[in-house]
Amino acid sequence: KHGRVAMLAALGSIFQHFVHGPGAENVPNGMMAFQDPTGEKGVVAMTLACGFLELGPWADAFAKEPGNFGDPAGLGKDIGSYDDSMKTKELNNGRLAMLATIGVIAAELVTGDRVCLTSRPTVCF
Repeated sequence: KHGRVAMLAALGSIFQHFVHGPGAENVPNGMMAFQDPTGEKGVVAMTLACGFLELGPWADAFAKEPGNFGDPAGLGKDIGSYDDSMKTKELNNGRLAMLATIGVIAAELVTGDRVCLTSRPTVCF
């Protein structure tokens, strides 16, 4: 589950530079959003949403082995079965996404620069 969340976080670190919610147009991008009062409200809302998902739809079922969430989106039928090979690929990609997310956060905190320095997505990173 942590790998899937990290994959979404890596995607979100780029996505949030180009899309702002209503009322959050003036919130700075990247880690600076945590220092903005509106950004702080967004963090609280995101934390509550994550808590809801953890206790509800993403909760571990006791009938399965820990961490085995299978194929909840139903994408496995397009690529075959969700077998051990696919689980290994997802695990490795999740580990890479966790490192990428940590790298993005560390780079922004150390340099003070955003991940995407321009408005053109082709020159991100």
